[in-house]
Amino acid sequence: MSIRDFAENLGVSERTVSKWEAGQDAVRPRPEMQAALDTALSRAGSQAADRFVAATSRAAPQHTHVGADYRVQSHKFIPAYTSPSAATELATQGLFQRRPHEWLDVSIAGLPHPEGTCTAHVFECGVVVLHIVQELNFRTLAALAAWRYASYEEDVPWAANQVARLLSPTSSSDHVAPEYVLSMYVLQESAWTGDELENALRLMSLPSVLVNRRARPCPEPVADDVELRLLAQGFDQPSVQSFGVHGVSLGYASWAGVAYHALSPEQALMVDDLVSCEVDVQMLWAYCRHIQRQVEDGRDPAMPPEFGWRFLRAAHSRLTTARARETAQHCMMREAALSTSGLPARLMQAQAALRETAALSGRVDA
Repeated sequence: MSIRDFAENLGVSERTVSKWEAGQDAVRPRPEMQAALDTALSRAGSQAADRFVAATSRAAPQHTHVGADYRVQSHKFIPAYTSPSAATELATQGLFQRRPHEWLDVSIAGLPHPEGTCTAHVFECGVVVLHIVQELNFRTLAALAAWRYASYEEDVPWAANQVARLLSPTSSSDHVAPEYVLSMYVLQESAWTGDELENALRLMSLPSVLVNRRARPCPEPVADDVELRLLAQGFDQPSVQSFGVHGVSLGYASWAGVAYHALSPEQALMVDDLVSCEVDVQMLWAYCRHIQRQVEDGRDPAMPPEFGWRFLRAAHSRLTTARARETAQHCMMREAALSTSGLPARLMQAQAALRETAALSGRVDA
């Protein structure tokens, strides 16, 4: 590219690129500029990446971690709205059994999965969350990121078929097919230490920098040298939020997902704590999405009174207010999951929409 084209591609001025070119090795771009450069390199074709590696090989740091296996437990959460009446009918099937929950009736059942285990969580408010667990071993983080994007193409239709199969005996369902998958990775055996370990967890929580999503027919992992540089130097991404505790755990959350590693298992959060939090967040996200969909369709959103705006107000309070016996780790985990998901704002919007509908129908004062 010319300087002008490269500047336009990055969204910076030509003068900035000229300074970089003139400064050579002395240049240290600002974090937001470095992030743009990192993204451009990760999306470049293999030939461009090879040229970059060749041009910088003399200064390239030496590492041995790409190629060392690591073990990670993958958790995928796939929510779908069904309706409260359908959820009630599902919960009464012999397949399901009650699961303890602080403020909702929840029933669970195991479902067969071709490459792992799956648990269906049915909430009385009308949402089903499928939780898939898979044990994985990869050579690189980029391979994990590429697998993640490729597997999503199969996960969503598979989940839709499972929910449809569960609902087939029911007669009262406003079923909405699953729309997305949220991932959480629990690193169990690490191939990294120190700063590289932290960078590895951050990369797991934000995999887009490790794949070329424009590749066809499926996303391709970036070259090993790109991953090595990101592991060694890190990357600036304000949307990634930390919730680890020094010497106890490393945890990162982003819009794309969560990554966690227990440094001291006796003191760190249990996997069940992480799963419970994410299942609740995804349940409420799907519930609010159903209300939003009604509004976008030009309808006044209608939900059963017991799951109306007061239900959402209580859910918002429970999720955003620390409990009396809640540890600092739990608070940080919950706050990270909420802030990166955007759920608090969605809860407020859904609550306002339901309250307006209730006011119009005369159930509350305007």
